[in-house]
Amino acid sequence: MPQPTARARPTGHPGYSETLPRLPESAATARRLVRVALAAWDLDDLAEDGALIVSELVSNAVQHARRGSIRIVVDRPEAVRVRIGVVDFSKARPVRGEPVLEDESGRGLALVAELAEAWGTEPLPWGKQVWAELHGGESG
Repeated sequence: MPQPTARARPTGHPGYSETLPRLPESAATARRLVRVALAAWDLDDLAEDGALIVSELVSNAVQHARRGSIRIVVDRPEAVRVRIGVVDFSKARPVRGEPVLEDESGRGLALVAELAEAWGTEPLPWGKQVWAELHGGESG
């Protein structure tokens, strides 16, 4: 499995990204990427929530997207703000359901909304990015 890599951004804020196969197993690599980025930025306190969020976003993309790959993007637009995104080739916007207790699925976006400071969808010419933001402590 490929190791997460950093890439320079022309905007000046750091980011990590990785293109992965649209397979359930890619969630583990996505979680590692998020943890590596957060550790590099000294935002370890966000690692567990970030890993859960990216797992849910990858799961949605695996289930609903088209084509064989997805892209995981972890940006740090501000010192204590991190944006985790999953880019896929489907233009269909995710819908947050309200699952009942007996449901075995359908909780993903509700969990993302609970853990994240904000979340949303950014349309792209070829698909979309579903993102969630986390805010760390002021010492980050």
